[in-house]
Amino acid sequence: MRYFIGITPPDDYKEKIMTFRDRWSSNRLNDVVEPHITVKAQGGLTADLHWLERVRQTCSLMQSFQLSLSDPGSFGSYVTFLSVDTSDVTELHRRLVKAASPSQELIDRYFEMDKYHPHLTLGQTYWGMNQTEIQEMKRLAINDLAPYPTFDVNYVRVYKEVEPNKYQPFVDIQLGSTNN
Repeated sequence: MRYFIGITPPDDYKEKIMTFRDRWSSNRLNDVVEPHITVKAQGGLTADLHWLERVRQTCSLMQSFQLSLSDPGSFGSYVTFLSVDTSDVTELHRRLVKAASPSQELIDRYFEMDKYHPHLTLGQTYWGMNQTEIQEMKRLAINDLAPYPTFDVNYVRVYKEVEPNKYQPFVDIQLGSTNN
């Protein structure tokens, strides 16, 4: 069983992203997980859940913050995404990595700490799209997903892999509160 931690956009915008993703029949990402911004990848989030209390404590010490989604970007021609504008999400990421204590090998594998680039993935070749579709998606997202929202981040969501390549919400953890 694998876990990761993310931030979800508001429900109405989440639906807009899912509808946009579904315009490409090859895009299987909606079948994998709901739209989110990963703040802590799988490394160190083990099936025994020993990390969960440390994550709760870390979140209780982090105040809510605002996050803005912005213009589409890409990682080469393999992934297209909406950009994230806030330094707070990077700080939250760093704190969660420290709480989970993954090995340096896992930090490197999942592009964490100094390699972390917060984003909301729209599509990627790994989940069925081809490189031409990725470029088309990036171009169309500029108009079709604007205006990009700014929203309050009051909690993070832990996702659990319920079957291979399918993640569902496991637990939401409030920020800035000891009553999780």
